[in-house]
Amino acid sequence: MWFIFLIKKTIKSWKKKSLSPQAVAALEKTNQYLSIGHYSPLTIRNYLAELRFIFVYYPDVDPMDFTEDMLMGYLLYLSKTLGCSRVKCRMAAQSISFFMRHVAKRPYVIPTVIYPRPSTTLPSVMSTEEVMKLLNGVQNIKHRTILMLLYSSGMRVSEIANCKIADIDSKNMRIKVVQGKGAKDRYTIMSEQVLLELRAYYLIYKPKEYLFNGQKPGKRYSVRSIQHLMQKALLKVGLESKNYTIHTIRHSFATHLLDNGTDLYTIKELLGHNNIQTTMRYMHLTSHRIDEIVNPYDALLVAKDNNILKASLK
Repeated sequence: MWFIFLIKKTIKSWKKKSLSPQAVAALEKTNQYLSIGHYSPLTIRNYLAELRFIFVYYPDVDPMDFTEDMLMGYLLYLSKTLGCSRVKCRMAAQSISFFMRHVAKRPYVIPTVIYPRPSTTLPSVMSTEEVMKLLNGVQNIKHRTILMLLYSSGMRVSEIANCKIADIDSKNMRIKVVQGKGAKDRYTIMSEQVLLELRAYYLIYKPKEYLFNGQKPGKRYSVRSIQHLMQKALLKVGLESKNYTIHTIRHSFATHLLDNGTDLYTIKELLGHNNIQTTMRYMHLTSHRIDEIVNPYDALLVAKDNNILKASLK
């Protein structure tokens, strides 16, 4: 498969660089353990990449001889010297932990103390008017159909890229998401209007296996290409200053569902979240709940006016 070829090609290229034979052997063994453990292709690639960084950082040390002080020193280097994000630091620590426990066969506890506290920044959400403005501004039918499907289904960009024609269940008006995040299958909803757009798109582009083909026959449309078309669309309609990304469409899907009365558990299942707490953050983004709140000060003034009115009628 494509990801196995990519990983083998990556490891082969590493042999030509500044890695010692011991480091190359350690990467290959880690790859074997990850593959046996049925980790996702993206996780395998990320873990191997992070391990390569630390192997290059300590070029004269056999990875099997890493000490806890050396590992801590590298993680502190990422966090304090380079100022890497919490996500980056955690990915590096998880990669090291996997290597130490499964390959080096030594116990290792991830030092979470070095991570900065997770930020509570809420994701950006487009208004319904902005979504319509974005979609109406895209003339290319393939690009417009991709964005429509993203907004109407809440799928991740990688899930759209991997979506196949066979995954579209027009009879039951749903889409099967095969091996989404966490290697889980699920179903999400299909829009009647988007289904009509998909049929028009199909007649023009005649995709074979993947719903959205790339330039090469039989190859899927890449995630990077979808991200690029989103940025071009935002620029065209004057929304580039809002810092929206392709993932903003997924956040907008969930928030607008909540605005329209869909319960959180259903949204959780459609998005493929493991934990309801992840879905609950959309409670902070929905506008309808806030619009329906009566400010206590306004209620106080209304009560005061009512008392004055009652007093005048006596």
